[in-house]
Amino acid sequence: MLSMQTFIKNERLCSKLIIDKLVNKGNSFYNSPFKIIWHEIPQSIMPVQILISVPKRKFKKAVDRNSIKRLIREVYRKHKALLYTNLNTKKINLMLIYTSTTIINHSELEEKLIETLKRLNKKITEQS
Repeated sequence: MLSMQTFIKNERLCSKLIIDKLVNKGNSFYNSPFKIIWHEIPQSIMPVQILISVPKRKFKKAVDRNSIKRLIREVYRKHKALLYTNLNTKKINLMLIYTSTTIINHSELEEKLIETLKRLNKKITEQS
């Protein structure tokens, strides 16, 4: 298995078909400043494939959207072990949508994402 502190290309969700299926059939919840949409899938290359989205409606400048996505990716990379440990043999697709209208600092974002990943773990185990 690969190191938990990496974020490789196979972990990114890119397929439009899979993304459409995720949005239409996925389970979701809101945990400020994130909206989480996730869907359990029977087979995948990686245990979790993730898509990070920052709406253009809330952040007009691409520079702002990209910097927020960069921050979220970095925090996710550091703390994805929280998610991987409880998955066992399950595989999921995950969409993280940043819903705040302001850019929050790294430490606050880290706290919120950790809280969100723990809540997602709970939801996944409840569904089983």
